[in-house]
Amino acid sequence: MLKQRTLKSVIRAAGVGLHTGQKVRIALRPAPPDTGVVFRRIDLPTPVDVPARAELVGEARLASTLVQGDVKVHTVEHLMSALSGLGIDNIYIDLDAPELPIMDGSASPFALLLQQAGIEEQSAPKRFLRVKKTVDVRDGDKWARLEPYQGFKLSFSIDFRHPVIERSTQSVSIDFAETPYLKEIARARTFGFMHEVEDLKGSGFALGGGLDNAVVLDEQGVLNSDGLRFADEFIRHKLLDAIGDLYMLGAPLLGAFVAHKSGHALNNRLARAALADPGARETVVFERAEEAPAGIARLSAQPT
Repeated sequence: MLKQRTLKSVIRAAGVGLHTGQKVRIALRPAPPDTGVVFRRIDLPTPVDVPARAELVGEARLASTLVQGDVKVHTVEHLMSALSGLGIDNIYIDLDAPELPIMDGSASPFALLLQQAGIEEQSAPKRFLRVKKTVDVRDGDKWARLEPYQGFKLSFSIDFRHPVIERSTQSVSIDFAETPYLKEIARARTFGFMHEVEDLKGSGFALGGGLDNAVVLDEQGVLNSDGLRFADEFIRHKLLDAIGDLYMLGAPLLGAFVAHKSGHALNNRLARAALADPGARETVVFERAEEAPAGIARLSAQPT
């Protein structure tokens, strides 16, 4: 049987929020079976739990923000992506500020923390969300959809008018039966354009942003001295974000995600549309690893 997974031990880290610019300390802690992913704001007079669920995403401009009443947890998508990539079902994330640390702008530091804490199987069966029929959402020339597929695959295309991005691959398809998340996706960093920085900061965004936690482009090239980690790092980061946004469906996805110019808001609309249609999905478990799609069993059966 494929089983749920959590951490073996508590691990802590600190950093700064990308948009708020606030310093934050986090603790990643084991959680019992069927807990899911739960953020806990411990800086409040009474700690508040905020489950990582698609229906609680209340803001999605430039990042995915969970909202529970008047309590917010900003920029959860990179950690959510790492949790999905490592197959972790149950975890508590304590934080003493309203936004997760941006780290280096990718999911890789979070993945490293999770591996250092160790991953262990639990007694409960691992539940997957299988897509049974196509669900799609649109916003002008942007669109995203989920399709039935025996595994987990993402296909994405972008359209940025910039010399560096135009020279890179602007469409990509990744099947996790063949592609390792940690090697090919986790290290891709968030990116932005220098001419937008002042406007963003004036609107209260990117207050903690810089060359150490994002790929920054001017009119002609990349400003980071170390360049790009992948020739197509931009679109790989869009996949990283989508993986994190989709993990807020509440279970690992069995299906294909296909999108053009989608972002956090459209990703969340798609997740909500799938949850709103009972005929679009079903929950499945695998009593034997060999019954699971290629890649799914391998990821889920190897605690660290």
